[in-house]
Amino acid sequence: MSPLNNWIRIGAISGFLAVALGAFGAHGLKNIVTPEMLETYRTGVLYHLIHSVVILAIGFYGNERLKIAALFFLLGIILFSFSLYAYSVTGMKALAMITPVGGVSFLIGWVLTAVRAKRA
Repeated sequence: MSPLNNWIRIGAISGFLAVALGAFGAHGLKNIVTPEMLETYRTGVLYHLIHSVVILAIGFYGNERLKIAALFFLLGIILFSFSLYAYSVTGMKALAMITPVGGVSFLIGWVLTAVRAKRA
């Protein structure tokens, strides 16, 4: 089993979670959280889903040089999206302090993808 196949698996699981959490937000949170918090939650889902697809694409592309970028995308999902999910539901501002670190992880992943693609 290739390590890149693991990225396909991780991307697929992450995509599944993004869709499931998006459905939960749309149906389960609509009458529980404020519209502003629901929009924050949706932002987490959007970034989660987009970066899940990118991880999946990296796995299918099969370029070993992109696995570090995939790692940063995964870290971004965990820190950015999941902090927004938790913040939206709890309102704890301390959780929102983690979000920018996840955003920087996404940015690093994109820069690494661009640099590695140029060298390929």
